[in-house]
Amino acid sequence: MAQRRYRIGDRILFGAAYYPEYQPVERMDTDFGLMRDAGFSLIRVGESVWSTWEPRDGEFELEWLAPVLDAAHAHDIAVVLGTPTYAVPSWLMVKHPEIAAESRTGVRVPWGARQETDTSHPVFRRYAERIIRAVVARYAGHPAVVGFQVDNEPGNVLPHNEHVFAGFKAWLLTRYKDVGAINDAWNLTHWAHRLDDIDELWRPDGNHVPQYDLAWRRYQAELTTDYIGWQTALVKEYASPDQAVFTCIDVARPAVDDRALGQVIDIVAANQYHATQDELGPGADGGHEFPPSGSWAPFFVADRTAAIRPGERFMVTETNATSVGFPWFNHPAYDGQWRQVAWAMIARGARAIEYWHWHTMHGSWESYWGGILPHSFRPGRVYEQVAQLGREIRTAGGAVEGIVPDAGVALVYSMPTRWAFEFHPPLQDPAADPRKQGGPDRAAYERIVYRWYGGLSRAGHQIRLLHADDLGAGLPPVVVAPALYLATDEQRETLREYAAGGGHLVLGTRSLYADEIGRPRLDRQPAGLADAAGAWYDEFSNLLAPIPVTGELTGRATGLIEGLTADGADVVAGYDHPHFGRWAAVTTREYGAGRVTYVGTIPDLELATALGGWLAPANPWPVGGAVTAHGATNGAGERLWFVHNFGFEPHTVVAPMPVADVLTGAPVDRLELGPWDVRIVRETTP
Repeated sequence: MAQRRYRIGDRILFGAAYYPEYQPVERMDTDFGLMRDAGFSLIRVGESVWSTWEPRDGEFELEWLAPVLDAAHAHDIAVVLGTPTYAVPSWLMVKHPEIAAESRTGVRVPWGARQETDTSHPVFRRYAERIIRAVVARYAGHPAVVGFQVDNEPGNVLPHNEHVFAGFKAWLLTRYKDVGAINDAWNLTHWAHRLDDIDELWRPDGNHVPQYDLAWRRYQAELTTDYIGWQTALVKEYASPDQAVFTCIDVARPAVDDRALGQVIDIVAANQYHATQDELGPGADGGHEFPPSGSWAPFFVADRTAAIRPGERFMVTETNATSVGFPWFNHPAYDGQWRQVAWAMIARGARAIEYWHWHTMHGSWESYWGGILPHSFRPGRVYEQVAQLGREIRTAGGAVEGIVPDAGVALVYSMPTRWAFEFHPPLQDPAADPRKQGGPDRAAYERIVYRWYGGLSRAGHQIRLLHADDLGAGLPPVVVAPALYLATDEQRETLREYAAGGGHLVLGTRSLYADEIGRPRLDRQPAGLADAAGAWYDEFSNLLAPIPVTGELTGRATGLIEGLTADGADVVAGYDHPHFGRWAAVTTREYGAGRVTYVGTIPDLELATALGGWLAPANPWPVGGAVTAHGATNGAGERLWFVHNFGFEPHTVVAPMPVADVLTGAPVDRLELGPWDVRIVRETTP
């Protein structure tokens, strides 16, 4: 057998998921020719078709993929082979209906889509292990295979199955030692919920205790991490050391702690979708809902992935090819937007870009989740746009490899806070009547974080997303914690020491309010740092309508106002309101060698941008509006800049230092940016 030509990480890989088994015609030679012409170096195969690998119980058909891998190798295209465990065959569900996940106790998830199973169920594990071993053993030695994707977007459901609940009770006793400690930690005296035995614990279906729900979510995430770790260990029995094993992470899945998941795989890989057309421009409202919008969206999804394992480059296992939805939600990108997005992801550390997918499906649910080729198979506008990008990546070569992105601001992300806010959100559903006690905004945490990211990005900052558990040494000049509701004593002390040592700490609403299991702290807020902030509050109010701010900043307070009282801090902004005007909107105070700023409301996009400007980004380029510039250092130690124009109007940008175009090598002093354009330049010696 021929030798493997390279490994993941040797160069920027570019390609798409490729499923010839779905297609009604034979055209593999044509497909691979088109891929090579488009600069492809990677395909992903095999992960969705368990019933093709094993059409009947114990009967395996494994040879159908061999011609695909042989053709890929012949065309110098690497292959990621997936395990097919996320889409269970009909015969298995008929034979073992007990493996279905229960969305509520005793209520099974109906079969007919995908990911309906309880992946911790021992019967499911037995069959999954058998198909994994069969497929991986057959193809691990193929020279085209550079890595394995185990499962796909794990953590899709929160199983309520009997054995899962039994495991949860055992998990609680391991953490708390006895039910008395659970009673005290969760305040179960309230509403007569005290337990005398762990078997008295009520089911999660009707639970109203926030600490219980947070523990349940942590346990469910651990089950997902264990599942992927189990699959990874199986595959590693066959994989060679130069073959990476990973899963493709969807950070929005309900049973996922992506940071923990990243510790049991070789490299981080995630699916990164984004808005297109005008919703990719600076005038978009910047909603975080799928797909996230605003010119900062591709940077955000990349930085969110990079936060899983700080300091390491990552793979984009899926991103927009044509559309990312259905006949009623179909928005193919404008010319140039494929280039913009891919170069944004590379600028933030991507080592591979894969589209989902090559061929648009000819049937089933995803018939209009568009691929690079349309239903006619004829290469058109999408193919030409993708091919231009592929050729650029190939031309850039080593100049864009080993990227380490710049970051002047760390934005702190907390998965436990997200779970806590999904159960007890601080905001009302924006679709509800604000004058009534409407429904809770289960997406409040993501909405707040994305608003802050958008404002900082629009102001010219480069941002490093950072999980709260990764707070420590090596932080950038500014750390922003938007709504860090749950914080350990150690995390609070780390933030205090950061500010005292010379950093600028910015705290947003509800930060530090509760401990790590969700108990409100018995202190003036922000608990443990009110003295450092020189400001405190003990009441907060939701808002029926936005309120303008006054002072050094412009914009509006939205959703929530805390009764922030300056107590030694300077007031940067207040409220234009007869009642709320008594309180500060933004305060700041020197603390030690650094500074603590507190923002007592959820800013609208204008106010978030004004705050970003007040924080003075260190960006030498003339950015603003549609023009952005992101810096990085490549593996050779050279300084690169990725300069974007997110709009139809052309722009001329004067370079603030001597630079040369990475793709042509020619020196440039004025960058001509066409509609939805991007230029990559390298700093040169004057």
